[in-house]
Amino acid sequence: MGQVSEYVDSLEEPEASAVGRVLARAREIVPEAEEGAGYGMPALRYRDSPLISVVRTKKHVGVYPFSPPVIEAVVADLEGFRVTKGSIGFQPEHPLPDEVVDRLVRLRRDEIDVMRG
Repeated sequence: MGQVSEYVDSLEEPEASAVGRVLARAREIVPEAEEGAGYGMPALRYRDSPLISVVRTKKHVGVYPFSPPVIEAVVADLEGFRVTKGSIGFQPEHPLPDEVVDRLVRLRRDEIDVMRG
């Protein structure tokens, strides 16, 4: 097992399902992503760069795509969610829409592809 799987297994419901759902979508879009860490958080990594991290915090589930421009690109679709320069927060009972998760992951993947040439 990797860091991400171990982390999800350590969570209680409903956070475990909420975190697992976002990570499962990311794995579908970027199947070559590997488990690891990014900025000290369990993260899926792609081409040696952090792709996305999804972690439980005291007040919400945080999604970290490691890119302010990626968040800016989808901010219009995030009304009602907690948004900062580096993260998006949601409640398990009010998850991020799948299409927003998919766009976040695709945008971050494409950003990494450009960086890595």
